[in-house]
Amino acid sequence: MAGMATHLITGAGSGIGAAVARRLHERGDELVLVARDAGRAKEFAARYPGARTLVADLAEPDRISWALGHQTLPDRIDSLLHSAGIVDLGPVGELTPKTWRHQLNVNLIAPAELTRLFLPQLRVARGHVVFVNSGAGLNAHAEWGAYAASKHGLKALADSLRHEEHAAGVRVTSVYPGRTASPMQAKVHAQEGKEYDPERWIDPESVATTILTALDLPRDAEINDLTVRPGR
Repeated sequence: MAGMATHLITGAGSGIGAAVARRLHERGDELVLVARDAGRAKEFAARYPGARTLVADLAEPDRISWALGHQTLPDRIDSLLHSAGIVDLGPVGELTPKTWRHQLNVNLIAPAELTRLFLPQLRVARGHVVFVNSGAGLNAHAEWGAYAASKHGLKALADSLRHEEHAAGVRVTSVYPGRTASPMQAKVHAQEGKEYDPERWIDPESVATTILTALDLPRDAEINDLTVRPGR
């Protein structure tokens, strides 16, 4: 992406999203960061000087359109980076509809809704949509049913979008990181009753590097699916 590109990012508060936001900010690109509330938006504005913020709660996808309708939206978006996500483990025999819905809302329906709302800008810019998926988007293990279902769904969303928007010049990339050292991973370990050692897992910076590679690829090519596994 030559010149100043504008990136709309969810999940910039921690993990992979934070690593990507910091790298793009350091190189002088424009950031539009989605924050769940005004307090979080103030944190983002302080952490990334010059970045714009939009307040929308991804846990309530039905309200995103209304929330954004009361804020000034960017005219141009070169990339939409979906890196927000939540995880709640549990066996199918114990997962409640509330737990299913919460993960589906944040991990799948909210990205679908944000994509719908910003597609006009993405088409104009011949932009790029990046979905930070998960190894669980390709394989579902015991106790990962609801999370994996949301991430399998995210793969379907990305694949459909890619076919639909290819003629408009919109690129679509899914990234499937293995376990990454992040607050989410610490929570997963707590739920699994295991000790958390960040050294064993992928550094979010390494995943950020793969995402920037996809974004910066010349227009003659598109990375569709990118699987990133722990190297140690």
